Amino acid sequence: MSNPLTLGFSPCPNDTFMFYPLVHNLVDTGGLCYRERLEDVETLNQLALKGELDVSKVSYHALGHIRDEYALLRSGSALGRGCGPLLVAASSSSDPADLRGKTIAVPGRYTTALLLLRLFDPSLNNFIVMPFNEIMDAVLKGDADAGLIIHESRFTYQGYGLHKLLDLGEWWEAESGLPIPLGGIVARRALGAETIAAVERALRSGVAYARSHPDEAAHYICEHAQEMSAEVCAAHIDLYVNDFSSDLGDEGLRAVECLLQRAEQAGIIPASKVPLFA
Repeated sequence: MSNPLTLGFSPCPNDTFMFYPLVHNLVDTGGLCYRERLEDVETLNQLALKGELDVSKVSYHALGHIRDEYALLRSGSALGRGCGPLLVAASSSSDPADLRGKTIAVPGRYTTALLLLRLFDPSLNNFIVMPFNEIMDAVLKGDADAGLIIHESRFTYQGYGLHKLLDLGEWWEAESGLPIPLGGIVARRALGAETIAAVERALRSGVAYARSHPDEAAHYICEHAQEMSAEVCAAHIDLYVNDFSSDLGDEGLRAVECLLQRAEQAGIIPASKVPLFA
């Protein structure tokens, strides 16, 4: 068996659910083995920007900065409808336009959430970067005027007494007519087309295995989800793991290309002539 490939993914239930079969050798890996590294998605973005991971989950925003070095895989994406980031505040009377010049807590400079917010209103530019799981507390304490929340926070923000000002997924879908591409799996182009293809086949098989054995990874998921309830875990997986996770397909690819094109036009990511796939 070859030397292990470094495999980065987040401890969020959708990622641990999809990657469980791969890292536990429950599917044919094509002779490849993996050394998993679980990190917050923005940490993964930063590691990929430095070229430190062979295969990793990254935000589609980050992909715009690394696509010359990393190829996108067709499987493993978090992409869909009704699953976008939310802008929340302590007051229900707030309006996104009122936040110009005010502080907004965001989950990372290379997250798709921040990219969407910048596309929505470029005049919103006073950001405080912090781990996604600290954002709601920061808004409640008044350390930020609003917060951009992702992951399981969309299921729990109302319990904190926070109010939704904007659903960026709804905005994107209305603007583009396409599902929202949040995160995808990339592989270093230096691995070569043959290895990348083997990784992709194994990942697709892993996603299929996970979806056909939905309860098998429960312990692994809960171990990494920590304080998340079983109900929130299940809702998280149901929302973010779907047919696009198995294969982007034509619609998913159009969504990714549209997002990157708009980010290029806005000057947020550099232009690239390299094909998305290996």
